[in-house]
Amino acid sequence: MDPDVSVLLQCAQWRGLLESQVQVELSERFNRQTDPALERHIDEIWTERQAKEPWLFNGAKFRLHSFCLASPTRQPSPDSFKVPKSDFSDKKRQQGDYDFEDDLDIKDGCINPTKSGCIPLQTDNVLSQSSSSCDNRSFRSIQAERYSHSEPLLTLSLGLTCYKDYLGTNWSRRVAELRQRGEAEFGDPLALLAQPLGVGAVLCTNDSQVVLIRRSQKVAEAGGLLDIPGGHPEPKAVCECLGEAVNEEQISLVIMQQRPDAVVSELFSSVCAEIRDEVNIPLSSLGTPLLMGIALNHTSGGRPSAEFFVSCSLTSEEVRKLYWKGGAEANESTDVVFLHRTDVMQLNRSSPLWSELCPSAKGAMLLYQTVKPDDGPTSSSPHRNIHTQVQKYTNITESIHSLVNPNI
Repeated sequence: MDPDVSVLLQCAQWRGLLESQVQVELSERFNRQTDPALERHIDEIWTERQAKEPWLFNGAKFRLHSFCLASPTRQPSPDSFKVPKSDFSDKKRQQGDYDFEDDLDIKDGCINPTKSGCIPLQTDNVLSQSSSSCDNRSFRSIQAERYSHSEPLLTLSLGLTCYKDYLGTNWSRRVAELRQRGEAEFGDPLALLAQPLGVGAVLCTNDSQVVLIRRSQKVAEAGGLLDIPGGHPEPKAVCECLGEAVNEEQISLVIMQQRPDAVVSELFSSVCAEIRDEVNIPLSSLGTPLLMGIALNHTSGGRPSAEFFVSCSLTSEEVRKLYWKGGAEANESTDVVFLHRTDVMQLNRSSPLWSELCPSAKGAMLLYQTVKPDDGPTSSSPHRNIHTQVQKYTNITESIHSLVNPNI
């Protein structure tokens, strides 16, 4: 296994999750910990970076604190919402060695496990995909209804962070020290890190070619390496979608807590917007995104990225022509490369191409090989034939990306 990446979460049992199968909990409890000395360190790094790269600007990001994945085949037990300290070895974690059938209802629990484990959603946030009220029903009873429909349920616990904090923590030369401090002071090696949640897409054309792009030497990370289309879900885009015109400094979780479904929508739509902007493929040519899982980039302190599979109704030659016409973020890459899905399934560390992949692409490839989202429908997912599915995104999807952060 490549030391640069590991798989934190994989959704192989369902061959990927749809937007309706994911929900979020938003709270300041999920923000990073800090102190005055760390803030001074972050300011110093930001000042240094801006002096060298004056085009950089700070922007709010979602911070992934933890996740809970419930099994669709079992009713939740009273203890299933408490996540114990994980005893997974590093080897098992890197191999993605999760037993979804036989394990507890909540999988490997937290990225940042605490003494009480993952915090369950509050009642008023549980039915984030529905317009109906939760009334006085408990979280567990609502969960039981979800289970009765054999629907898997992934809950992402999100706080807020920003690009400046990411450069000053995850990307800092002191990241190892920060991890040690986090473990010593908070029982969590990630407590002091920004941990911004990224998104990436394994994009497959209708002639079974996976699309890769060669990163420009001018981008902040992994210049010159092959990558998948990707970026970040944007808190500001969510606020604007909800009718709140705010600048980056005014963004707060309070605005978004009333509509956590809008955050989920941004998570899924942002990956398609990145494909549109980086590869110049229209949204109408893209299929429904499937969340394959979450990969960690250990070259940047274990930064998490949600990796998706997205089908495309165009051929690789049509995609090539669109790419060279140039999209909104054409300056971030210098070439487009195609790799047949059969070759992608066989990629490993001994493959010559592997060393050309940046960590985010490696993590996505590992998830693609494990989840196999395009192998055909499963018995529990009759709607999974996404190669023949083309979804036209609504105005909410188009408007949600009026602002794009080109930093990463």
